[in-house]
Amino acid sequence: MLKSGIKELIQQKIIKNMNQIQDRLPHAAGKDGIFDDTKPSWWTSGFWPGILWTLYDWTGEDGYKSKAEKCNQKLEQYFLHHPNEFDHDVGFQFLLSSVYRFELTGDEESKRLGLMAANFLAGRFNPQGNFIKSWDRAPGWVIVDCLMNLSLLFWASRVSEDPRFKHIAIRHADTFLQHGVRGDGSTCHILSFDADTGEFIEALGGQGFAPDSSWSRGNAWAIYGFSNMYRYTGDHKYLDAAKKIAHQFITSLPDDDVPYWDHRVECLGLEPRDSSAAAIAASGLMEIADHVPANEKRIYLAAANKILQSLSENYATWNIPEHQGILLHGTGNKPKGNFIDVSLIYGDYFFIEAIAKLDGRNRHIF
Repeated sequence: MLKSGIKELIQQKIIKNMNQIQDRLPHAAGKDGIFDDTKPSWWTSGFWPGILWTLYDWTGEDGYKSKAEKCNQKLEQYFLHHPNEFDHDVGFQFLLSSVYRFELTGDEESKRLGLMAANFLAGRFNPQGNFIKSWDRAPGWVIVDCLMNLSLLFWASRVSEDPRFKHIAIRHADTFLQHGVRGDGSTCHILSFDADTGEFIEALGGQGFAPDSSWSRGNAWAIYGFSNMYRYTGDHKYLDAAKKIAHQFITSLPDDDVPYWDHRVECLGLEPRDSSAAAIAASGLMEIADHVPANEKRIYLAAANKILQSLSENYATWNIPEHQGILLHGTGNKPKGNFIDVSLIYGDYFFIEAIAKLDGRNRHIF
């Protein structure tokens, strides 16, 4: 059972951070506990405003809203003037900023920016291979993370009453389901296609230990992404996929319910954990629980609660007031040696989102 007062602990941390971070767009906090500042085009730039909008939605306190609006403006202005610096992660960036603001306030300019981002994402669709390209430097590459960006296209279809956006999302999800989800429920990080013919070439290890390994954060993205696909479409193949991946994730967890950065890496005890993967998975497991019968619901809720309890008791910085991050021991990109054993802003976002869900908040942004 999560200890009482966790909402207050989160608020204390975020209120202090509001005065220190201001409108910076952080990615990671190292040993000194101070968050860095990234370019607005970096993929994690939406998570700090997303935290602020979540706290505003959760508490109704206007202070969060005013800070979030400043972050929105910084991100949106950069997108308007430097669109070529962005990629498929406009979903992460604009769902948590422009779309969130529109859903909470009805601001029409935010709606316009959200639709602009959705059009940008749709423009990356390769109709020959039925996928959204991830990065311009590799026009045939598709990564598991993009399953989370598809929510932007479903939102755009709803508010614009234009079904083209959702059809692109469905085709992309089907392509990843066909080539990126293995029979045992593990997932690939990167799928490589011939960008001209659309032919599938191979799976690449990416941020995982190996091409056939099980990168924990990638599995977490897939749990959440496919459960979202079921919510948007009602197609049970997506829910079945989310459940299969969830079972692989849950059964691969160590005793404290927070995964190593890859479930299949050698000498697990010597490897770093990834608290961000745990937080993402917990929120995704709660999403699955919303869609299954009562006799199954307890399985996913129990797993989510165990993960969140461990994060709160063993990984959180409640007793380190000078540390700006909430969760310690996140792993960014282990194969490249980037952001190892740090606090990651997206880990904090999904932890807060999951705790807010437990407290009864039921708004869907992803």
